[in-house]
Amino acid sequence: MADEDAPSGLRDRIARQGEDALGKLAQELLENPLVNSAIARAFEARERAVHAQEAAMGALNIPSAADVERLTRRLRSVSQRMEGIEEAVDRLDQRLAGMAQPGGGIEDRLAGVEGQLAKLASEISSLASTLDTSPAPVPREQERLKVDEPPPKAPARRRTTKKKT
Repeated sequence: MADEDAPSGLRDRIARQGEDALGKLAQELLENPLVNSAIARAFEARERAVHAQEAAMGALNIPSAADVERLTRRLRSVSQRMEGIEEAVDRLDQRLAGMAQPGGGIEDRLAGVEGQLAKLASEISSLASTLDTSPAPVPREQERLKVDEPPPKAPARRRTTKKKT
């Protein structure tokens, strides 16, 4: 058992030492100003090449990868919306089919509504017949004045004389 652990331990130790050596090498390379500036220039050249490629493709009216990706996302979005609309139309079609069947359709509902209206009409007519049909007399204060006739004279007031004391 000790023999099996030994090669594995040795392998791990060698792997760690290799990783440490690579890390130190990468660190030293990044700290080197010559290597650092070369990497920066390479990234700048890459950006310029991408912009030049996009400009050339735009001049030739050829879509770029970003344009194709954007179009793909938009197409997926439209497809999902269409699926939702299709499902809603299917549900609506099922509901309309259920209403059109005899026994649960619109005709039964309309017949029920007409029956309720007839019942209400008979109740209203019976209430109207039981009510006193003669209008209530209008109070004197609310009577209309006749324009052609002079207003009625108010009764003369009695004068009371005050006694002088």
